[in-house]
Amino acid sequence: MHPNDGRVVSNFIVQALSGQDITLYGGGRQTRAFCYVDDLVNGLMRLMGTSDDVTGPVNIGNPTEISIRDLAERVIAITGSLGRLVDRPLPQDDPVQRCPDITLARRLLGWEPHVDLAVGLGKTIHYFKTIGIGA
Repeated sequence: MHPNDGRVVSNFIVQALSGQDITLYGGGRQTRAFCYVDDLVNGLMRLMGTSDDVTGPVNIGNPTEISIRDLAERVIAITGSLGRLVDRPLPQDDPVQRCPDITLARRLLGWEPHVDLAVGLGKTIHYFKTIGIGA
């Protein structure tokens, strides 16, 4: 992940490691489901290994939803950040919920994610530290 890619996980981690406040939009009530890259790559490799009659779409992701506020609180806890949560208005185009239905991936590919969110966050935070964020 690039530190400035504008995605919620990288934003929260960079803010936390840099000692900044964590920016929430709309109180952080919207939900998302996060899939660690190792699981995503495994799912894509399984999809590429299927027969030609499997054309998709096949959702590959994590069906476990959490609120954006919960994600921010987890990042703060793991990093030990002293930043506080700061609320901003929710942008009009920000969906309230995102969660993939991976029923087809389970059935066709025998695939589901295995990396727990806490483990994935820990690995991602470690990565950002190794590239000098928060140093």
